[in-house]
Amino acid sequence: SLHLTQPTLSRQLMDLEYELGKQLLIRGNRRITLTEEGMLLRKRAEEILDLVHKTENEITNSNDVVMGDVYIGTGETDAIRILANVAKSLQKEHPHIHYHISSGDAADVTEQLDKGLIDFGVFIGAVDLSKYDFLNLPAKDVWGVLMQRDSPLAKKDFVRPEDLWDKPLIMSRQTTKSSSMVKWLKKDPAELEVVATYSLVYNASRLVAEGLGYALTLDKLINTTGESELCFRPCHPDMEVGISIAWKKYQIFSKAAEKFLEHLQRHLEKEEHRYRSSL
Repeated sequence: SLHLTQPTLSRQLMDLEYELGKQLLIRGNRRITLTEEGMLLRKRAEEILDLVHKTENEITNSNDVVMGDVYIGTGETDAIRILANVAKSLQKEHPHIHYHISSGDAADVTEQLDKGLIDFGVFIGAVDLSKYDFLNLPAKDVWGVLMQRDSPLAKKDFVRPEDLWDKPLIMSRQTTKSSSMVKWLKKDPAELEVVATYSLVYNASRLVAEGLGYALTLDKLINTTGESELCFRPCHPDMEVGISIAWKKYQIFSKAAEKFLEHLQRHLEKEEHRYRSSL
């Protein structure tokens, strides 16, 4: 693949290890595996190559025709519909813009945004956005509990904190002692029966379907209509969280990303005007 002989490649790898002062490979008789430092180097190299590819595309497409790629990182939220509507509207004017959506929790999105791997990050709930420019989206997500349809709590219209104190729980991996969900539960996570954590709710829903526990999640992410074996019950007292889209301060956007932001701002201004007119 590299058009190199095996001894030449081995020597270059050894030179790299000497330069870094770290062992990158564990050499066996029949296989080679990466050390912890080797895995870190590979991960960073992949990120660098992604950024190179993204930059090349932006420069190549910098002409009078608006074309190129818009990269968005987001947590799981029904509010992605707003961005989809903006993208659909923009597509009519600029059909050569393409969108790349990467899903993850706030930690994943923040890391990608800070490294320049994405143009925009969508954040759910209370997140420190002081180092970014951002817009608040006209949407709210509702916290609740995903459960089997025949579970005892499914008979209730909503779920109170005390209903969950003795139940096996499946919680977001980002849940901390200071999170709004823990405050709502009125219990330290160590006092609860947390049987599993998740970063993407679809996987959590499969755990729920198999009877492992009750998943604390947002509404409208998993289909619970029709013949679904699952159902959703909102928290009481209500747990609503806002949605924001952020980007790095002083960000130099590609033409595609710049056009997307312009359309998003106009869309939000129209929504605000429509709301005020209805009052």
